[in-house]
Amino acid sequence: MRLLKLKEFSRRARKERITDDDLRDAVARANRGQIAGEIGKFLIKQRIARPGQGRRGGYRAIIVHVPGKMAVFLHLFPKSAKANLTASEEDAYREAAKHIEKLDAALIAALVRANEWIEVEDESDQKAVPERPAPERPLGDERTSQGWRRR
Repeated sequence: MRLLKLKEFSRRARKERITDDDLRDAVARANRGQIAGEIGKFLIKQRIARPGQGRRGGYRAIIVHVPGKMAVFLHLFPKSAKANLTASEEDAYREAAKHIEKLDAALIAALVRANEWIEVEDESDQKAVPERPAPERPLGDERTSQGWRRR
């Protein structure tokens, strides 16, 4: 399942110190059926915890969630600033969700290449950073507290 975020959402999330792990968690909860609010077909509202606190006083994210296919993070706002979306905002996001759900992989890839959308890497895709081998000892030298010394 692809996880994507709009460029503006990414800026806001970075400013609010919301990590990609927080976004992955929100989608995982949605995949389990734990959705904070359904706004329309493929459009959900999900709670995201404030760093170091719980979800109760945190943020709300508006997400186009197509189970098994993709999740696109559209909008982020603190619950303290705004209780809910206005009717006109809901209508606009519903309309956007209709179009986003129908996008094909080629167009999504083009949006990612153009940096309009940012792909959230899947944890399982991230490879472990290989350990750096210890530097080899120069031939004929010995290690001292000041570094290498020639014999």
